[in-house]
Amino acid sequence: MSPTRARPSPALGEQLAVRIEQLILETPLEPGTPLVERTLASRLMVSRSPVRAALQLLSERGTVGPRPQGGYVVRRRPKHLPFGASFEHEPPDEAIYLKIGEDRLAGRLPERVSENDLMRRYGLTKARLGNLLRRIANEGWIERLPGHGWQFLPVLTSGDTYDQAYRFRILLEPAALGEPGFTVNETALRKCLAEQQALIDGAVRWVSPAQLFDANTRLHETIAACSGNVFFLESLKRINRLRRLMEYRTAVDREAAARRCSEHKTLIELLLAGKRKAAADFIRLHLRDAAREKAMGLPPTLDD
Repeated sequence: MSPTRARPSPALGEQLAVRIEQLILETPLEPGTPLVERTLASRLMVSRSPVRAALQLLSERGTVGPRPQGGYVVRRRPKHLPFGASFEHEPPDEAIYLKIGEDRLAGRLPERVSENDLMRRYGLTKARLGNLLRRIANEGWIERLPGHGWQFLPVLTSGDTYDQAYRFRILLEPAALGEPGFTVNETALRKCLAEQQALIDGAVRWVSPAQLFDANTRLHETIAACSGNVFFLESLKRINRLRRLMEYRTAVDREAAARRCSEHKTLIELLLAGKRKAAADFIRLHLRDAAREKAMGLPPTLDD
């Protein structure tokens, strides 16, 4: 008798359905565009089985439809997504994901690790570990070695380097708004506005540190992308990859996080109103205040 495969949880299927709808809206994908399970699984950092379940949900709702050759195509683009839809469920194995990050920063994990060691240490199946490693690799703090094994990549590991990153951002991000090629991407900014509004409306009280970090870095990187200068955007992405684990390790002050989300909303509204100079001044003060708050909450690390 062949082993029974575990079915994807309904919560995961629903979460992935929302994320696929986001991809359809943001890419954008026009009606008739094929949706390839393997590509979606890689993009969403999960296996193909839950992607298949999510596509079935979307088929029942009429967002996608069957493809004659097999699989699915976009049937219609969603008109909108509900505020906070991306925060409805934590990613799978979020607690273990955060534990891996904590163990790496604390020096409990070596620079090079094997999948067998990680499976034993965290009590994971190969499939669950594979999903986690794909997510971590996509976020830029681990990479597969030739042959076997994985290697953790450099991250910020001290309060001093973390502070230096913020000082660089204070120079970089306001300057991005002054670039001659700066063009407001209204669609992307309104998407960020919906996320920030959902956080303000209550999601900031319960989202995971990773979800909060992703929503906020998405906004800042969206603004950098509006500059039209790829060096601004790539520099900011690099900094965000390096500081991700330090952010997770800092205890989340939910009151301060709610305040920063309100500031993000103000920043977006300034940009949508065409007030670039005011937005540049605002983002500079916003980053200075955030840097002071974060510096007070940083725990000891490998270099301290």
